[in-house]
Amino acid sequence: MIDNLYFGTYTKRTSEGIYSASLDTTSGILRELELKIKEPNPTYLTFDAAGHLYSVGAENGEGGIAAFDASGKLLNHVVSPGAPLCYVAFDEARGLVYGANYHKGEVTVYKQADDGKLTLVDTTKHSGSGPHENQASPHLHFADLTPDKYLITCDLGTDEVITYDVATDGKLSILATYKATPGAGARHIVFHPTQKIAYLICELNSTIEVLIYDGVGQLSLLQTISTLPKDWTEFNGTAAIRITKDGKFLYASNRGHDSIAAYKIIGDGTLELIQIIATNGKIPRDFTLSTDEHVLIAPHQDSDTVTTFLRDAQTGLLTEVQHEFKVPEAVCVVVK
Repeated sequence: MIDNLYFGTYTKRTSEGIYSASLDTTSGILRELELKIKEPNPTYLTFDAAGHLYSVGAENGEGGIAAFDASGKLLNHVVSPGAPLCYVAFDEARGLVYGANYHKGEVTVYKQADDGKLTLVDTTKHSGSGPHENQASPHLHFADLTPDKYLITCDLGTDEVITYDVATDGKLSILATYKATPGAGARHIVFHPTQKIAYLICELNSTIEVLIYDGVGQLSLLQTISTLPKDWTEFNGTAAIRITKDGKFLYASNRGHDSIAAYKIIGDGTLELIQIIATNGKIPRDFTLSTDEHVLIAPHQDSDTVTTFLRDAQTGLLTEVQHEFKVPEAVCVVVK
């Protein structure tokens, strides 16, 4: 089977925007890199069911979000002074796009028109700080849906996971706040497909907090587990976290240690570390699984390479296939 992959990138050195490649999910081999869309620093991407693409975007020195049709034609930008978003997600049922803005500490909501264009409908600014030197102000890093269709956000700057109710017009109202370990740096969260469990990856202390999720934004701590070997003392910052559809395995990326940590999910939803495998590249930020979950794809921001691993569905263990496929400044990968 062939998966079509799209890569979001920085455009600070040689990249020109959003790239595509084909993945053979049997062999794990990537081929046919192609520049699809020229856009400044489109660092995170999402698609809707009709094929519209929404990415981090910029225009005339202002930052925000960009909308493209299924052919890659620009539909519109929605921008404002300052830095662009760092995360985007699509809400198919409501026709909304959510954005997280790291530098502004804001969550934004955009309404999708019938033609795919976006209009800003709400902005909520966080407040607060944390004990780490990188936590002088709020730093929103994630805004996406819970299993019960509330909007959940991760704030690296305040160690808070804030859940919002979303009105039909896209307006937000706070439902609940979970406070992670001080200085942890809450970054991204995923939910177990069948259990009332969530997994919060924390960038600044390289941990995953396993959380009981009682619904309507209510979270409580069950377990904290490291993403690193016990003897690692140099810099590391975690990045992405992914869970398999069967709810049996979880994966997380380390930047600095430059590795993927693999975990078995045991009966109560807690984690057991089974592998930490080098990605053989520099700064593996985002990563994803192929449609059949037979391949894990990890692009690298600094080495301009992508590593693929075959994944054993029974054991969860990874085996490298290749690590020299070239994608410039890649920081996001999405299977279309």
